Amino acid sequence: MKDLQEILIGVGAGFVIFIALEKIFPSIFGFFDVLALVVIYFALQKGEIWGSILGTSCGLLQDTFSLGVFGVGGLSKTIMGFLTGYFSKKMDLTTPLRNFIFILILLYVNFFLWILLYSFIFSHSLDTRGGIIFLQPLCTALFGNIVFTLIKKFKR
Repeated sequence: MKDLQEILIGVGAGFVIFIALEKIFPSIFGFFDVLALVVIYFALQKGEIWGSILGTSCGLLQDTFSLGVFGVGGLSKTIMGFLTGYFSKKMDLTTPLRNFIFILILLYVNFFLWILLYSFIFSHSLDTRGGIIFLQPLCTALFGNIVFTLIKKFKR
């Protein structure tokens, strides 16, 4: 029950930040994928099953508020959540640099899966917002690494 409460609080906080970035700071909204960080954090803590479930939930929640096809974000985040939980068990992610590289790779996998699925569904080209969208995984990984490091310090 405690796990479910933590997850609901995490998803709720991520969703509030997602909406706030979109409404209050639309110019930096394209730089961060907060819901992907929620998926990665809990997949690192709980494993690939929780990562898959949260990836589906957060991806579909994000798809609900986007103008794209419902399910594209859900599928890409589901795969990212599973991969996070699966590979994190096999790697030593104790140092911030390793953690950053791991998060960065996962976010680029999520990003390219999303682009691939988007290109199969739509015939028009992707709106890259002047190329800013290609920096999203990097900015999100930097932000996530800082947040994850602070969470580890506060939990001790």
